[in-house]
Order: sequence, then structure tokens, then C-alpha cells
Amino acid sequence: MRQLVSGWGGGAPVNVSWSDLEDSEGHVYAKASQLYGALPCTLCLLIVRHLFERYLATPLADVWGIRDKVRRTVEPNPTLENYFCSQARVPSQADVRSLCKKTSWPEKRVQVWFRRRRNQERPGLRKRFCEASWRCVFYFFAFVGGVLALYDKPWLYNLKEVWAGFPKQSMLPSQYWYYHLEIGFYLSLLLRLTFDVKRKDFKEQVIHHIATLTLLSFSWISNYIRIGTLVMALHDFADVLLEGAKVFNYAKWHQTANAMFVVFTVVFMLTRLVIFPFWLIHCTWVYPLEQFAPFFGYYFFNVMLLVLQILHLYWAFLILRMVYKFIFSKLEGDDRSDEEEEDSDSLKEGSHKLSHMNGSGGWANGHRHSETEKGKWEEIHGQTF
Repeated sequence: MRQLVSGWGGGAPVNVSWSDLEDSEGHVYAKASQLYGALPCTLCLLIVRHLFERYLATPLADVWGIRDKVRRTVEPNPTLENYFCSQARVPSQADVRSLCKKTSWPEKRVQVWFRRRRNQERPGLRKRFCEASWRCVFYFFAFVGGVLALYDKPWLYNLKEVWAGFPKQSMLPSQYWYYHLEIGFYLSLLLRLTFDVKRKDFKEQVIHHIATLTLLSFSWISNYIRIGTLVMALHDFADVLLEGAKVFNYAKWHQTANAMFVVFTVVFMLTRLVIFPFWLIHCTWVYPLEQFAPFFGYYFFNVMLLVLQILHLYWAFLILRMVYKFIFSKLEGDDRSDEEEEDSDSLKEGSHKLSHMNGSGGWANGHRHSETEKGKWEEIHGQTF
């Protein structure tokens, strides 16, 4: 009795057996057991990242004068500390009044305490710089590697070639290493999420990383490698620009950062909202049906691509809203960023304007910047497949 290739329950069309994808006559096929090779890649990338951030990114931050802001420490207060840790980081007005009664502090003093306590929880500028530098370097080499792996392949220029001879498509060494490095990278990001800079879209990042790893693994097992490499290369391109813009922004090269972000916005919209859905998803949604009846892998793969597309729309909305605010000079902060709040005891604290930047801002205008402008776009990063 023939055992159907299942991938994860039917990754290939019917009437294709495991024996059909056994290595023979110079043809080598992707196997599920090879995914274990991504684990040492993950470990190596974590080690390389640690060394990179310590011996390259940190000295570079020193050269560019990137410093963490000196933060005021909070006064010891067990009542407020207990509320901050167990209930909420931002108390409601009613809770502020209640805490005032418990501590015998005036309302303004309680509010200042919570602002300073929140600022203590936020990562420093140097940490953000190191993280952005690492991601920029990885995406750059990943994109270059993807171009080298694809530039001479017919399916880069004719998407119907993606399915030519499927699923009996021999795996290439370049595809093997490209996949394992990308899987290792996203697995390392997932493992580091709780230690890295935590953003407001933390849940979306978790969903994205899990969907990406699921999609990469499934496409490997089911031999959807050709379309997988196209999707990875397409996504890496925009990420190089964004992470590079953030690096220059932290270094106060504001004009360079602004120019790169403009280019990133155009590339993001083109690759994530045009090419990805109307070329690549069309390729996986329409072309397979010209050769096969729908099968489980067909549905599963396309559903996972649609999950990524929904995330693309979410991030595109944030980017466009931020660009809109910038154009109309009302930009007050990146919708994703958890920027540091102004720390002042003045009663006019909420409207006070700073006369300088401390390095964590973006979109330099050459004159006044409010403290809330300091995280405008640096946190947004188009996640990748």
C-alpha cells in the first residue's frame, strides 16, 4: 500500500509517495530530519550576535557618541511599587487619588513617580542601537545571499517555473543554507523576545515569528522551496533599509535616516502590499491548480501566507499614519514605540519643549523637539517571512 507524502498531513498532491522523493540519480530532496540542522544555526547566531553587539556595535556606539539618557531614580515607596508591579504601569485618575490618600503624597508627586518608574523599565538607547545594528547586518547578508541563490534561476523571472515538476524538485545547496540561516535567525529572535526591546506590538511579533517558522518548516518539508526563497528575499530587502535607518537615527544622522526611511516606506509598500499578494500569493493560489487538485498543503501554505499579509497591512497602517502625521507636522510618536516620557517636576511638564535631542528621536527638524517625539518611527520594523 502506497504511503502518501504528507508533509504535515498532506503537503504534496495525492498519488505521490515517499519513495518518489528518495534521493537518486543525483537528485537530492528536502527532508524533515534536516530541519534539526537549524538548531545549531540558531545557537551559532545567538553567539555571533552576542559577540557582534559587544565587540562591534558597542564600540561603534562609542565612536558615534550614542549615550543612554541619565534617568532620575524613584523615591522608595512600597505602596506605589506594589501597585506598579501587580496592577498597572499607568494608573487611572481614580487610582492616583486613592494612592495619594495611602501615601499622603500630592497628586503631582505620584504622577511623577510613575513616569520615572516607567522610564526605568525602558531599554537604553545603546541597547536599541545594538539590536538594530545586528538585524541590519543580518538582513543585508541574508538579502545578498538570497540574490546570489536566485539571480540565475528561471523561477525568479517566470513564476510558473516555481511549480514545474513539483514536487520532484531537487534541492540545491544554496537553498539548504539559505533556509537554515533564516530559520535559525527567526528562532533566535523568538528565543530573545523577552530579553530584547519590548514593543507595543509584542503579541504581533510572537504571532509573526511563529507563523514564519511554521511556514518555513512546512515549505521545507513539502518541498515548496522555490517559492519560499522568493518570499524570504522579497521581505529581507525592506528590512535592510528600515534597520539601517534606525541605526543612523540613533547616531543622529537624521537626514540620512529620514532619506532611508522614505525609501523604506516606498519599498515596503511595493514589496509587501503589491508584489507579495499580487505576484507571490497569486503564484501559490492560482498556478498549482493548473496542475493539481487542491490538497492540504495547498490550503495550509496559502493560509499562512495570508496571515503574514494581514500583519503587513497592520504595519503598513502604522507606517502610513506616522508619515501622515509627519507631513502635517503633528507627529508625536510612533504608534508602536514605547518612548521615554518627559521627566520633570514642573507643572508645565506636559507641554514643555526640549531644545535639543538626546539621540533617541527621529525626523529631525533642525529646531525644537518635544520629548514625546523621541521614538517616532524607530520602533516600527516591517517583519519578514
